[in-house]
Amino acid sequence: MSAGWVAGSVRARALVRRRLGSGRARMLAASDSLTDALTTLAATPYGHDVSKADTLSAAQRSVAATYLWHLRVLAGWLPRDGVELARTAAAWFEIANVDELLHGFGGDGAREPPYRLGALATAWSRLAACRTPAELRGGLAASAWADPGGAEPRTIRLSMRLSWLARIAGAAGDRGAAADRAAAWAAGAAALLVAGERFGAGRDIPASLRPIAAALIGPRAMSATTLPELRAGLAAGARWPLAGIDDAARLWRAEARWWGRVERDAEALLGRSGFGAAPVLGAVASLAVDAWRVRAALEMAARGGTPIGGYDAIA
Repeated sequence: MSAGWVAGSVRARALVRRRLGSGRARMLAASDSLTDALTTLAATPYGHDVSKADTLSAAQRSVAATYLWHLRVLAGWLPRDGVELARTAAAWFEIANVDELLHGFGGDGAREPPYRLGALATAWSRLAACRTPAELRGGLAASAWADPGGAEPRTIRLSMRLSWLARIAGAAGDRGAAADRAAAWAAGAAALLVAGERFGAGRDIPASLRPIAAALIGPRAMSATTLPELRAGLAAGARWPLAGIDDAARLWRAEARWWGRVERDAEALLGRSGFGAAPVLGAVASLAVDAWRVRAALEMAARGGTPIGGYDAIA
């Protein structure tokens, strides 16, 4: 075990102690107003980015930015292959940046400032300079993101998400429990993505993206014409979030199930003795779950904190 993995594992476990946690997040959700919730949140580690004067959308973005900051801190302690694991997690923020870039191409209003990825960027410095969807496609094709197969904004967005999930599936390398869990998260998320597109939005997966989707969830699922058919056709490792889900209106339950498993798996990885990829991946996932839960809590607080049962159902 290298000194980098030892140092990174110690730092990862220390960062996990900066989570708000499920109990405190629920208390945040029950706040009488967003202002009250932000006052509380500003006194936590999320105060690194969150301001008491934030709007809901700005506050939720700031919570995500705090998670990114934690990834950047962690990466500074990791060896090269550990940094790649952190970079894979941070790729979500590059996707968000590209979403804003595409939003700007459409002339739909002002863009949010990009997340600052630093050394965890995959290709953002090149992509940020693109001025058209065609240029963006070229930039992606020349990077680890790969050619999306088209310049349509939806194709680019789906391509990046599927590419990211494929990277997550291999993020922990050949490292036992960490690799198994990362692969299950990626396959389950891909199943949710395809189900949402096909039966939530009623849109086919572009032909150029069907091979990468099939590699994640199984080829039989790609030809399904109903949600139950898709679920039955999923590869064994991708089926778990959709168990018992026959109606697209209930896909939100499948998403909540996905987050629940990620949290349980993260705790199991963190609970393993020793150093290496397992505790680091566990910390990365656990911090992501916490940020997701806090963002949901802020939305509930913005609605006056009631009914709290609505928050409990998803978080």
